Amino acid sequence: MQRRALLSLSAAAPLLATGCALAPSSSTTPTASPTPAAAAPGALQGTGDLGVVIERARGALTLVNTSRREAIDRIEGLGDLSHASVVFSRDERFAYVFGRDGGLTRVDLLERRIAGRVMQAGNSIGGAISADGTLVVAQNYQPGGIKIFDAHTLELLADVPALNSSGERSRVVGLADLPQRRFIYSLFDAEAICIADCSDPRQPRITTLNGIGRQPYDALLSPSGRHYIAGLFGEDGLAMVDLWEDAPRARRILAGYGRGQQPLPVYKMPHLRGWAVAGRHAYLPAIGRHEVLVVDTHSWQEVGRIPVAGQPVFVMARPDGRQVWVNFSVPDYHRVQVIDTPSQQVVQTIEPGRAVLHMEFTPRGEAVWISCRDDNRVQVYDTHTRQRQASLAVDAPSGIFFTARAQRMGF
Repeated sequence: MQRRALLSLSAAAPLLATGCALAPSSSTTPTASPTPAAAAPGALQGTGDLGVVIERARGALTLVNTSRREAIDRIEGLGDLSHASVVFSRDERFAYVFGRDGGLTRVDLLERRIAGRVMQAGNSIGGAISADGTLVVAQNYQPGGIKIFDAHTLELLADVPALNSSGERSRVVGLADLPQRRFIYSLFDAEAICIADCSDPRQPRITTLNGIGRQPYDALLSPSGRHYIAGLFGEDGLAMVDLWEDAPRARRILAGYGRGQQPLPVYKMPHLRGWAVAGRHAYLPAIGRHEVLVVDTHSWQEVGRIPVAGQPVFVMARPDGRQVWVNFSVPDYHRVQVIDTPSQQVVQTIEPGRAVLHMEFTPRGEAVWISCRDDNRVQVYDTHTRQRQASLAVDAPSGIFFTARAQRMGF
């Protein structure tokens, strides 16, 4: 009897260990569990499926839950968010919001409140957080340069001016984090790329690479952190730095991709930060053209072009690389197109709403969230069926940022 009881207890152990229990046999038909209610502020919860949507006209954030596909709260008082960006702390609890007016705001996503705010410049264009999560850096237009802050207290640790050859301030663009408390950024008015070693954040060491090309306007970091690529507005082509070299240097790639052709008027600058890498190919927006460029990431040579519906703004890869989603500038910014990467062809055109400004994939890519500013909606699409799953009311939404960015370089 003791042996039989012991065997029965052993057989039941896995069920007990996983929290399973046998229900009364009143029905043999399983029923789905109800979706749990959203956690209240301060309640015990994870942060991996949280995110924020910028309300550009109201200086506010809409806090969203990507598993539930719903808005769960609003946070106001963030200033001018007409052009705003967000990075996240390593534990994904805090969002650092960089506003156009120079405001840097630390937002607690669990307590759903502003945890700190400083006015650090007159005109700011974004920021980054160090790999160890201890430093936050703002890139500024006015005054041109970067500022380094303690990520916890927002104490200013260093003010680094960006200067051109005449000693005048330059606007800073394309800021990205690198390993070992380093950052990289481009100088729009100085034809330069700078690498800041912030091992001692109060006395950062700056390495400047000059002559990289005219008017770098945005930049991206490859997923491995090896290559930094700056787009050039003042001329055709891109500038690339191999950061694995002992002495990094800038070299030109795709220098003549538009030569001999009449470009279209540029209605909105494309964002290289939303580039796409799928397999050994990179997909980049072509400035002033209705094309997406396909580049071999081993040779950094152009290997193809894909005609699209308008001038691309964001060209973004689903996390598995199977699809690339593209949105466009005016007058085509009511459309989004989906590129199938094996065939390198557009397989579907979607019209989510008016004035599509941004897209963000969920961490594993099963869904994409799309902001439609003029409809005051965020639309959520299943990326496999390409059918709409949800529609959220958000006032003049623009940038969408999910906490999974905390675990990626360059985001």
